[in-house]
Amino acid sequence: QVRLAESGGDSVQDGGSLRLSCVATGNIYRSNCIAWFRQVPGKEREGVASIYTPGPSTYYSRSVKGRFTISQFLENNKNTVYLQMNSLRPDDTAVYYCAARTTTSTLPCHILPASEYADWGQGTQVTVSS
Repeated sequence: QVRLAESGGDSVQDGGSLRLSCVATGNIYRSNCIAWFRQVPGKEREGVASIYTPGPSTYYSRSVKGRFTISQFLENNKNTVYLQMNSLRPDDTAVYYCAARTTTSTLPCHILPASEYADWGQGTQVTVSS
């Protein structure tokens, strides 16, 4: 099990940038696939980016590719996964969550449905106004 805590959500103008952080502690070497999801009221959680923590494979949804970048800073007992969000649009407004799952080295760390992820953070709100 890994514990996840997001931060960095804020309100920004259309075209602005934000960087979200997700601090993972606990069994970080077993939970080797960390993803960012987002959710708006009444809709399912949408996966937007994921990273294979042994490195350096990254994956993006079509809606954010070219605008968002996922990266990590791995320390002995902690992994901080970042989501750099540029060229933000009002339809990026959502609560953003990080989530973790385990994958073997032979399986890619693609973004899967939310039900496939065992551990979740509490979420951080991102609001983009026009």
